[in-house]
Amino acid sequence: MLPNFELLLQNIPEALFILNIDGYITYANPAASTITGYASDELINQPLTRFYPNAHDAIRTEYELSQVRKHGKLITEGWKLKKDQTPFWAEMTLAPIYDRQQTLTGYNCLLRDTSEKKQRELALRENEERFRLMVEGVRDYAIFLLDVNGYITTWNEGAQRTKGYSSGEIIGKHFSTFYTLEDLEDRKPERELKIAIATGKYEEEGWRVKKNGSVFWANVVITALFNSENKHIGFSKVTRDLTERKQAQELLRLSEERYRSLVEQVTDYGIFMLDDKGRIISWNEGARRIKGYNAEEIIGKYFSIFYTQEDLFNNKPANELRIAIEVGKYEEEGWRLRKDGSLFWANIVITAVYNTDGTLIGFSKVTRDLTERKAAEKALRESYDQQRILAEQLKMTNEELAAINEELAVTNDDLAETNRLLLRSNQSLQQFAYVASHDLQEPLRKIISFSTLLQEQYAERLGEGTDYLERMQSAASRMSTLIRDLLAFSRLTTRKDTAGVVALTEVVNQVLTDLDLTVQETGATVEVEPLPTVYGDSSQLRQLFQNLISNALKFRRAQVAPVIQVTTHLMPSVDLPLSVKPARAAAAYHRFDVSDNGIGFEEKYTERIFEVFQRLHGRSEYAGTGIGLAICEKVVMNHGGAITAVSKPGVGSTFIVYLPAEPNSMPVAQAE
Repeated sequence: MLPNFELLLQNIPEALFILNIDGYITYANPAASTITGYASDELINQPLTRFYPNAHDAIRTEYELSQVRKHGKLITEGWKLKKDQTPFWAEMTLAPIYDRQQTLTGYNCLLRDTSEKKQRELALRENEERFRLMVEGVRDYAIFLLDVNGYITTWNEGAQRTKGYSSGEIIGKHFSTFYTLEDLEDRKPERELKIAIATGKYEEEGWRVKKNGSVFWANVVITALFNSENKHIGFSKVTRDLTERKQAQELLRLSEERYRSLVEQVTDYGIFMLDDKGRIISWNEGARRIKGYNAEEIIGKYFSIFYTQEDLFNNKPANELRIAIEVGKYEEEGWRLRKDGSLFWANIVITAVYNTDGTLIGFSKVTRDLTERKAAEKALRESYDQQRILAEQLKMTNEELAAINEELAVTNDDLAETNRLLLRSNQSLQQFAYVASHDLQEPLRKIISFSTLLQEQYAERLGEGTDYLERMQSAASRMSTLIRDLLAFSRLTTRKDTAGVVALTEVVNQVLTDLDLTVQETGATVEVEPLPTVYGDSSQLRQLFQNLISNALKFRRAQVAPVIQVTTHLMPSVDLPLSVKPARAAAAYHRFDVSDNGIGFEEKYTERIFEVFQRLHGRSEYAGTGIGLAICEKVVMNHGGAITAVSKPGVGSTFIVYLPAEPNSMPVAQAE
């Protein structure tokens, strides 16, 4: 890009983008960041729809770019969004970019923030709309203003239709133009104004003259207008043509009858008529099916009811009618609203309808719902793109796999030998753990027995030596407990599968029976909800709850009676916390919570407490070997589940167990 040209773009106050042929941003000037709030690097390679209220409105972008290619330029106005989602009204100009061979290479886009201008326009339009609704909403009346001398200062469409003059032909002329020669000779216009000033209003019915010289019978009301200072400032004049009213009503009825018989039964197209102001005067079955309104709900309302808020701010309905009048027909595709507020992509054709005299009497409107077709086209296009990308990825993957397979062929042989040696080593280690745990119990029993005999028979001779015997017995007892726990942990790995249907309520009741003495001594309260039936090993599950409840009784606060609760509920797998990783997948899991009001612990030690021989307290404070929770974790993993804990020091702990809910889908694990 030339330096001068680059400098020019950098200093343009409007946002300027350069898009590729797919509508993605390849360049954005500094003003683009100022207006949209995005940094330059955040805009590159982003679709233009990033600024649209509907960021996924690819249909609209495709349509707008097609109009640019067709017409060479497209100017639109509508809501856009900044990075912080603040809406702003913008004027967007799109134009194609061609290279020297006239090949389309992309588009340039100029975006102007016209929010303040639009607000002023909306305020002005609101004032004009109130006046328009007042003077134009009634189609059978001519409503206009006169100055204090009777000269016409305003002119509405009703007046033009009634009297035949356009505003340019009549404004500035005296209202006596509409009176017959006899009334003029009788000075009737002057007399009417005097009566209106004197009484506030003049009303009558009489003959009036149209532009073409024909007369019509009119109802006329002239009202004197005074300002806040009671100064006379002019007159309002309302004229109603009573001659043609019945004729117009009859023509309209016949027209509706013919139209209804033609289109009433069409179901694939919404076909209905508008009057010349855009109000709906007929409604067919297809319109009801597409838009959701019954005839009695919609007839009489403006057709703008089907347009989005953005289209209404952009005055789109009125512009469409104007174009239909100018060229005879208006056609486009765009979003429209149903009764329920949902959007559908529609093809719309609006045709101006004239009577035999060439007078505009309304519009016909045909709407077709293209949403399904557009969705199918989008799906087909996306499918093609995905297949193309997948084909490229597959080619690259195949090349990578070919290289990996060569490496794996060599590695597999090494792994087979390694696995064989590892399996034999594991079997030897498991056998050693079992034998060692079993055979060490006998010497310990003898140590405890002989030390007891020494203490009983030679206590007087040993003197202070009895203290050493007591310490020896205590150490031997701790070692015996440790060996039993190691043996239990070893059995969880080496025992064969004895799984079946287990009623957990009975299992927990048996555990509470075993712990009854400890419960009474500590004054504990244990509350157990009805528990489900699961598929597993009853002895392992009993050991699980034995350890969890025992810990809750053991790690209690001084002078505080333990309160233990066992609760459960069914949880779909999709609701599992991200940190919970069960050993096997299932559609749902039983969650068991064993909660207490004990001493608790810092949650940063949660993973550590499930490791073998890991303790958070000294043996002098709380007895134990540090294997109990490791056994719990092994039992839960054998059953395809997961275990974790939440706790707070001085408040208590909750150990949470997840077990698969489907029977037979998660058998108890055997040794690998």
